[in-house]
Amino acid sequence: MKKIFFLSLFLSTLLFSYDRITGLPFATRSEVIAENGMAATSHPLATQAAIDILKDGGNAIDAAIAANAVLGLVEPTGCGIGGDLFAIIWDSKTNQLYGLNASGPAPIDMNIDYVKNKGLSKIPAYGPLPVTVPGAVGGWAEMHKRFGKISFSKLFNHAIHYAEEGFPVTELIAYYLERSSKNFSEYPNFADVWMPTGKTPKKGELFKNPDLASTYKKIANSYGKSFYKGDIAKNISDFIKSQGGLLTVEDMFNYTPEWVEPVSTNYRGYDVWELPPNGQGIAALQILNILEAYDISSMGIDSAEYVHLFTEAKKLAFEDRAKYYADPAFSDIPTETLISKKYSDARRSLINTNKSSSRYDAGLETGDTIYLTVADQYGNMVSLIQSNYRGMGSGMVPKDLGFMLQDRGEMFSLDPNHRNSLVGGKRPFHTIIPAFITKNGDPYISFGLMGGAMQPQGHAQIVINLIDFKMNLQEAGDAPRIRHAGSSQPTGEIMLDGGYISLESGFSDNTRQALTKMGHVLRYDKGSFGGYQAIMLKDGVYYGASESRKDGQASGY
Repeated sequence: MKKIFFLSLFLSTLLFSYDRITGLPFATRSEVIAENGMAATSHPLATQAAIDILKDGGNAIDAAIAANAVLGLVEPTGCGIGGDLFAIIWDSKTNQLYGLNASGPAPIDMNIDYVKNKGLSKIPAYGPLPVTVPGAVGGWAEMHKRFGKISFSKLFNHAIHYAEEGFPVTELIAYYLERSSKNFSEYPNFADVWMPTGKTPKKGELFKNPDLASTYKKIANSYGKSFYKGDIAKNISDFIKSQGGLLTVEDMFNYTPEWVEPVSTNYRGYDVWELPPNGQGIAALQILNILEAYDISSMGIDSAEYVHLFTEAKKLAFEDRAKYYADPAFSDIPTETLISKKYSDARRSLINTNKSSSRYDAGLETGDTIYLTVADQYGNMVSLIQSNYRGMGSGMVPKDLGFMLQDRGEMFSLDPNHRNSLVGGKRPFHTIIPAFITKNGDPYISFGLMGGAMQPQGHAQIVINLIDFKMNLQEAGDAPRIRHAGSSQPTGEIMLDGGYISLESGFSDNTRQALTKMGHVLRYDKGSFGGYQAIMLKDGVYYGASESRKDGQASGY
C-alpha cells in the first residue's frame, strides 16, 4: 500500500507541475500578479524605486522616470542620460496611446564632407564624431509635463540616494563594466567615474557616483532645463569641442522631443503597436504581417518549419529596414505601405517554404539598452526604452557630470542618396523600440525587448509566443529565441548574403539539422538574444514578467 501511495503522490506531483516547469523545454517561473500597480525593469533597485513612487501617490509616468534615473546609475553599461528615449504611453483618462520620440539629432554643423575630409569611409563607433544630442532628459520632462502627477524633483530621490551612498554592483553589470574598461579606460574621465580604485567595481562591491548625483540634482531642480540650457549643456559642448567634435550649446538649446502617433497592425485579433521611423519598430509589424498567413501554432516553437519561415520573414522586413527607415522630417518614409496587409502578401510570395534565400531586395521601388514598463492603479501604462548605443556609448565622458554620451551618429550613412544619410540636425536611424498590444481598443500588454537588431525580431517572437503558442507572460519571455544576423544595414553596408541563424538552447538537434539541410547557416552564440520586460492587464489585475537572462525584476503591490 505504501508503494502505491508514494507512486500516486509522485504522479500527481508530476501532473501538477507539468504545465509550467517540466512540460516545457526551457526553465521558467511564475508571473508576478498584483492589483494596484506593477513595475518590470532590468534591475531590482529600479523596480523598487518605481513601486515606491506608485505607493507615494505617483502614477506610472512618474514611476517610469524614477526607474529610468536609477537605471542610468546602476546599469550604465546599457543606458544613461547621455542617450535617447522612446515611449508608448496608455493614458486612462483619454483611453488612448501616445508615442514619444526623444531621440536627438546630429550637430547642425555635422555633414558627410566633414567626415570624409578626415579620411573616414564611415562614422567611427567611438570618440566625438558619433555623438548626437542626448534626448532622454528632454523625454522625461515632456512625459512629466503632459502626464506626470507628483513633483518632478521627487522622481530623482532614489537615484540621488544610491549615487551618493552607494549600491552593490550586480554580477552582470560588473562583467560589462570590466569589458567596457578595455575600450574606454584611456578616454578622458572614464576612469575617474567608473574606476576610482584603478579597477571597475566587482560583483557585490559598493559603488558611488557623486558626479551623477550632482547632475541629477540640477536636472531635478530645473525641470531638465540645466541639461539643455544651462551649465550642463555648456560643459558637454566644451568637452566635445575639446575632443574634436561639433556638438554646440546651440544644438543642446534647440532640442525638443517629438510626440508621434503610434502605428499598428492586427495580428490574429490583437493590435500590436510600435512607433514609426526613425526607429525600427515597424519591422516587427512587417514580420507579423508576413507570418499571419501561416498556421504557426500547429508547427510548434521547436520546429524547422517555424524557424525557417520566421527567418525568411525577418530577411524581407530587414531589407526594407535598411532602405527606408530614417528620419521622416528629412525623407518620405512609406510607413503605411510597408505595414499594410497588401504589401505583406506580395512580400510573402517571395518565400520558398523549403529553402533558405541568399538575399532579398527591398520591396518598393520608390526610392545594449534598457527597457522598462510600469502600470498604476489608475490604469495608466508606460512602455519605455532608453539607451546609449553600443552598451555604454561613445567613450566621451564630460568632466564632473558622471555619465557617458551616446554614439548614435554611427548609424548614419555617408551615401548622400540614402534616406539615412548624415545631415546636420537630422536624427539617425534608431534601434531602440517600445511596444504595446491592445485588444478591442483596450490596453492589454506593455512590453519590450532590448538588444539592437534583435529587438524587432524579439518583439515578433513575443507576440507569436503569446498568441500562437499560448504561453503566459513569463513563459513568452523565457522561451528560447531565434536571432538572424547578416542583413543589409541602414548605414548602407551589404552584409553576408543569407546571413546566419543563432538559436538559444532549447531548440533540438533535429531542428538544427533540418535547418542546415534547408540551406541555413547556423552559428553558436550564447548572448545577444535581448532582455525582456512586460506587464499585462487582464480582468482588472496586472501580471508582470521580467527577463531571466538579465538582472531584472517584476514587482507589484
